[in-house]
Amino acid sequence: MHGSASSLTTSVSSWLLVLLCAVSGAYCLRRARGSDGAAAEAVMGFGMALMAVPLGGLGDGWRATVLGVVFCGAALHALWLLRGGPHHAHHLVGSLTMVYMVLLAGPASEHGQEHSQAAGPPLLTGALLLYYAGYVVLGGTRLITAGDTVSPRPIAERGGPTELVRACRLAMGMGMLAMLLTM
Repeated sequence: MHGSASSLTTSVSSWLLVLLCAVSGAYCLRRARGSDGAAAEAVMGFGMALMAVPLGGLGDGWRATVLGVVFCGAALHALWLLRGGPHHAHHLVGSLTMVYMVLLAGPASEHGQEHSQAAGPPLLTGALLLYYAGYVVLGGTRLITAGDTVSPRPIAERGGPTELVRACRLAMGMGMLAMLLTM
């Protein structure tokens, strides 16, 4: 085995985050027929999975560029969806958060490790941590309280049972929170 126990733990955590995000993205993709929100969540899940892959410094140049373009496109799409109502604001915040993380985790900053240790977390990172911590707590509360009033039939417009949709969103929120914590 190469590396320390700390690097092994970090690697395992990274791969678990990749798995969580990829499964969430796949579920959202499956229910994306006729739902712009689910398609956006699928893009977010797969993008988060790709961003969390521990490449060890290899291939970061292309990955940052591709992810930056994808998440800028997702932000524009979310901005377009906002014309239908504010319920897509979370997609916009998520896309812009991913653009922010791509910029901080670019090849020049080595995943933001040197910057965050020297200067502490920037104000924007702290605000995003608060937003996603609140999102996760609220999502978890909704998931727990949904157990009392859950109907077994799927939600017609979302394409899946309420609990699975909420659990998928909660998983991606926790993934986003974990990614922000490692910045």
